[in-house]
Amino acid sequence: MDLERIKNTAIGAAYDSAAIINGFSGRLTRIAKKGPIDLVTEADIASEKNIIAAIRSRFPDHDILAEESGLNRSTDATCQWIVDPLDGTTNFAHQIPVFAVSIAFASAGEILVGIVLNPATGDLFTAIRGQGAMLNNQPIRVSEEINLADSLLATGFPYDVKDMLDPVMERLRRCVEGARGIRRLGSAALDLCFVACGRFAGFWEENLKPWDTAAGWLIAEEAGAQVTDFSGRPYGLDKNQILAASPPIHPAMKSLLEI
Repeated sequence: MDLERIKNTAIGAAYDSAAIINGFSGRLTRIAKKGPIDLVTEADIASEKNIIAAIRSRFPDHDILAEESGLNRSTDATCQWIVDPLDGTTNFAHQIPVFAVSIAFASAGEILVGIVLNPATGDLFTAIRGQGAMLNNQPIRVSEEINLADSLLATGFPYDVKDMLDPVMERLRRCVEGARGIRRLGSAALDLCFVACGRFAGFWEENLKPWDTAAGWLIAEEAGAQVTDFSGRPYGLDKNQILAASPPIHPAMKSLLEI
């Protein structure tokens, strides 16, 4: 399997989608709601159409799981692309430059390629399983900080946060007390990549979808992060909890998140 060709296809599609997304910046005419706080715009739709077309032109037999259109089946179900055409739509709609295009490729259920591109900054995170992680073609590693008290962490709130407010706020309270600071950026894909490059020592969130985490998960792991659920069990796209942290910080975060 030519993983370099797959990675380059994803990168090309992401850059084309970045141009599409940036073209809509400040010019949105329609913002729809999939839920009370879950937005979708014409930029999401146009980006996804572009990515699917790019994949189909080179790998017509692969399945594609995309946020807006769901599962697009083909003849080879063992190969699947997992696409978030615009992770951080609420930020984008409010012209906050923290959003991303996220594209992952899996074979037989294992993520092998991941790319995350921030259209606002041009930062490109990439990884191929077993080959490490890169930011703008330079190798990256997780934070070397060993003390949680000196660490900057990140989190996100699930779309159904109002239905589970007590445990979400209890975990946040514990981490606020234990860490140097907490950030809530609004893009899980970028949060995971920021763990990968050492900007954050750890990240946790609940009730994410496969397209939110697939690419960032691989990038974080390839940069040395430990990625599990809140109980320390191996993470998978079917899990409803994700904890990604540098190895020295992971045990302390796990102890704070288990309630």
